[in-house]
Amino acid sequence: LFRQFLELCTRLTEEHPEVVPFLSGRHQKASPEFLASAELRNVLSRCLSRVRTRRNKVYVYINELCTVLKAHTLRRKLALLAASPPAPAAPAPSPPQPPASPQPPVAAAASSSSSSSSSSSSSSRPPGGSKRQIRYLENLLRVYMGEIRRLQERELDLAELDSEDSTYLQESRLKRKMMRIFERLCQLKQCSSLTGRVIEQRIPYRGTRYPEVNRRIERFINRPEAFPDYTDILKVIQKASARHGLGLARRQMESMAQDAFREVGNRLQERRHLDLVYNFGSHLTDQYRPG
Repeated sequence: LFRQFLELCTRLTEEHPEVVPFLSGRHQKASPEFLASAELRNVLSRCLSRVRTRRNKVYVYINELCTVLKAHTLRRKLALLAASPPAPAAPAPSPPQPPASPQPPVAAAASSSSSSSSSSSSSSRPPGGSKRQIRYLENLLRVYMGEIRRLQERELDLAELDSEDSTYLQESRLKRKMMRIFERLCQLKQCSSLTGRVIEQRIPYRGTRYPEVNRRIERFINRPEAFPDYTDILKVIQKASARHGLGLARRQMESMAQDAFREVGNRLQERRHLDLVYNFGSHLTDQYRPG
């Protein structure tokens, strides 16, 4: 497919002969796993069909393919998606240097002040990303969003359900990639990654007359993907009683755990139900009207 796309682009971009070698270079730098994936085959088939029908938009689809290939380049993939840079390697031992001449006190003070000022200026520099990085990741999100919409519109046959590369699995992988890119984009923009969903809203708890127990239960139930059972709540109350010296009897802690478990379970279940109601759906049914 890439060879067919390259041949078609060669005929359509004769006025700019540097485009095709640039595209080939992007293809050569991509990781071998991505070059053999169904995701690349889907992108290539879509770009190929669109170029054949809309030849005046050939540069648009070349840019789209280059963006996808660039996201899976071996030397840039980790730099863009990883949150922290790799640890530097240990420096090689340097040859012995001749002893330096002692600095006068004024020169030493000047050098120390300049080094401290440079370190303070570097530390005061904002940790956000450049506009080029932000624009690249936003463009990559748009490309992945279009690919997800195309996968959702594709019909799924029974033979594909047992495949390890079915449409549903491809869509799931793309969504996970979009989440990682979105988190990295929020880091570069220095903004919160919260989207306003109901599932992200914090649940306050004031069910007992002990503030220490309430704080511990509230902290526990607001952890990601938390749906505690009775035993978890009882352990939280026992730890709070032992830590703060509340002196609660076992029967009293069991009664508090039962009440807290019922209240917390109902509120967590209600929050998940509302989140499903607000977010369930597909762009395929947005325009559907029963009438």
